[in-house]
Amino acid sequence: MRAPRPKVAIAAVAVAALAVAGCAESNRDDSSSGSKKDTLVFGVAGDPKVLDPSFASDGESLRVARQVFETLVRPEEGGTKVTPGLAESWTPDAAGTTWTFKLRSGVKFHDGTEFNAAAVCANFDRWYNAKGLMQSPDVTAYWQDVMGGFAKNEDADLPPSLFKSCTAKDATTVDLAFTRVSSKIPAALMLPSFSIHSPKALQEFDASNVGGTAEDIKYPSYATEHPTGTGPFKFKSWDVANKTLTLERNEDYSGTKAKLKTLIFKTISDENARKQALRSGDIQGYDLVGPADVTPLKNEGFNVLTRPAFNVLYLAINQKGNPKLADLRVRQAIAYALNRKQLVDSKLPPGAKVADNFMPDTVEGWNGDVTKYTYDPAKAKALLAEAGASNLTLKFHYPTEVTRPYMPNPKDIFELLSADLKAVGITVEAIPLKWSPDYLNATTSGNKHDIHFLGWTGDYGDAYNFIGTFFDRPKDEWGFNNKALFDQFKDADGTADIAARTEKYKALNKSVMDFLPGVPISHSPPAIVFGKDVTGVKASPLTDERYATAEFK
Repeated sequence: MRAPRPKVAIAAVAVAALAVAGCAESNRDDSSSGSKKDTLVFGVAGDPKVLDPSFASDGESLRVARQVFETLVRPEEGGTKVTPGLAESWTPDAAGTTWTFKLRSGVKFHDGTEFNAAAVCANFDRWYNAKGLMQSPDVTAYWQDVMGGFAKNEDADLPPSLFKSCTAKDATTVDLAFTRVSSKIPAALMLPSFSIHSPKALQEFDASNVGGTAEDIKYPSYATEHPTGTGPFKFKSWDVANKTLTLERNEDYSGTKAKLKTLIFKTISDENARKQALRSGDIQGYDLVGPADVTPLKNEGFNVLTRPAFNVLYLAINQKGNPKLADLRVRQAIAYALNRKQLVDSKLPPGAKVADNFMPDTVEGWNGDVTKYTYDPAKAKALLAEAGASNLTLKFHYPTEVTRPYMPNPKDIFELLSADLKAVGITVEAIPLKWSPDYLNATTSGNKHDIHFLGWTGDYGDAYNFIGTFFDRPKDEWGFNNKALFDQFKDADGTADIAARTEKYKALNKSVMDFLPGVPISHSPPAIVFGKDVTGVKASPLTDERYATAEFK
């Protein structure tokens, strides 16, 4: 799961939400009357950007989508393995390019219409035939990461589409055809961005009418007021001003119905404020627990769940913005200058590791034999001198007003990394920017940034989802064009044999660490916490927690 895309403007939503304090108060008081608690208020670090997951890439939008929508396949609970979702089974043809999905019957969308093969094709046809601003990478980020281009690419730099066609063979059988074999299929179809929407609602609310400009994108009302899926919760309201989004139980859900009647996501950007709201009972859970708070909260009796480390924090180096950074020796010097172990030991939660690859060692294709850049200030200084960059000045962007699973305290991380760079003679120009949209605009587009840090939480258990997402094509974040590397990614992705593909990913990890487009810093096991009387939720390495199973004991 990537950082939220930049340049996103949400249309004002004139809707009312339940008052969070009132809901929390009723949760504190209703035990005296013997009534069952049925409302959970969960604290999140940021607002969702959009409620149509076709257009989402940020964690908070996807958190909501996972409760409202369903996908053909989904991750196993608490893991990364592909399991049935709206499809009961899936089988490739002999060539591996057409997959047949057998669909669940008796499923209905929240508007009462039937889920069937025709609905699946209506969704894929919508994505594939995207036009205008829907082809912007800021709008359809995940479609482009997985499928590439569209039926008719309006940008010559877009690659041909991996997706070819969708055919409804009967009400419960659908064929998805692709132009070539890809390691991404079927695992990538677990992404919330491939959620299946009600075709009736898509049409009624003009869901593909994305307006505005590339700098100021305006989404249609479907994406802010009318998301319509098949999931265990239905959208009720989004009170943007009060930073609350309310979902209600889907009483017609085809699976096991949610134990909660109401689920409210409340944005509380400050980590300490989230903690105090939990202790006071104003919320009954929150995400991104500070590393220093894990043990105290456990000792107080709160249910702290630790996710397996399935992420990476990295320092990105933009080769386009500063000519010196195109010199491999300078990038190597930066890597040797960083005392990553000190950062991991002092600022990250127990169980965090220094990263040697841009993916965790739990993913097939991780390579322990890549070039390693251990802390060596003397070597860093020597490389800078050799490259004629001893007086190097770098614009170092870092984010404010944010906490991410891989990045618990951005300012602390910046201060440690910048001190390391200064120690080898690099002048650091600090550029703190608000996370969204300022920081994301500055670091994922254009060429004004030199170095910055960002991260990634994996979407599914495949190497391509990490290193391919970063490095399989030119991107403004990194500012390089390496055709040999891009071709190596294309070859690995198209290798059908799993064992052979794994070896190619190992080779790719070595190629990446030799080329060194940036520096992988760490993998962290982030924590999520619930109230003392809240049970039923299992931590997911993909942040795919299922709130439908939550209940008050």
